[in-house]
Amino acid sequence: MDDRFALLIDADNVSAKYIKPILDELSKYGNVTYKRIYGDWTKTNNASWKEELLQNSITPIQQFSYTHGKNATDSAMIIDAMDMLYTSELEGFCLVSSDSDFTKLASRLRESGKTVIGMGEDKTPSPFRKACDIFTVLEILLEDSTMDKDEKEEKNTAPQNHGKQQKKVNAVSKEKIEEAVVKIITENQNNDRETGLGEVGSRLVKLYPDFDVRQYGYSLLSKFLETLPKLKLIQEGTKVSVALYEDKSKKERIEEYILRQIQSNGRYGISLGSLGNRIRMRFGDFKVRDYGYSQFKQYIESFPNVEIVEDGERTRAVYMKSE
Repeated sequence: MDDRFALLIDADNVSAKYIKPILDELSKYGNVTYKRIYGDWTKTNNASWKEELLQNSITPIQQFSYTHGKNATDSAMIIDAMDMLYTSELEGFCLVSSDSDFTKLASRLRESGKTVIGMGEDKTPSPFRKACDIFTVLEILLEDSTMDKDEKEEKNTAPQNHGKQQKKVNAVSKEKIEEAVVKIITENQNNDRETGLGEVGSRLVKLYPDFDVRQYGYSLLSKFLETLPKLKLIQEGTKVSVALYEDKSKKERIEEYILRQIQSNGRYGISLGSLGNRIRMRFGDFKVRDYGYSQFKQYIESFPNVEIVEDGERTRAVYMKSE
């Protein structure tokens, strides 16, 4: 069953031209059970919304501006959101506004365990962006929805220059994204785990709620990551993983991996049997003869600061810190 979302739009801060891209984007996350838009419909500047409301079954909520300079729409939208939080079985909310006044609302909904998707123009202040689980820039959605298939293919096949042209002012720098992915991969390596493409995408959004590859001129995360010099993608069948691009020989990579495994097991070390199994799992075609040794034990003994300890039926490799 799809997750159920409430779509709440601040008409005072969002143009009607964005409605189709908004609904298309939100359909990726689940089923929209509430569609409401808030504004003073007696004002002429909201007239462009009226036709869109009929076509897309969006319920308009009238909110008069009782006091000059005060935004009454904010209050009505916040009150409705809190009512829905306590009376409706929703998994999430989509708040569409370029106004930072909804920052506290987004934080409160997340505290209650709800997914909060924010959407706003590129001018949207950082506090509201960061208060959401995911934040999407409306200009990018509009650009993506109006681009035809041929343009999208061209965008993916020749991304280098195009990506620079499309990068938005508030987008996180590619250097920061690269550093974050390198950290994710390194953490997984220390736990002897591969890093899947999906994990990279989900963790980047947690770090930077407004991260969107479309900000850099790409429609696929894989195409974007391929442009980062420290990273490489490895595809095995349908599985795609992300790894560090290392300008090292296979011998160097194996030796670093072996030392890391021995050191991570502390003073007790690791049995040669377990170490051998881990090496074969990581480097399937590993053969000790390829490195000039007839026995695995001799090969491990050749590592600096590594000692072999005979322990009954088990033989362990222990890393001894140099004095």
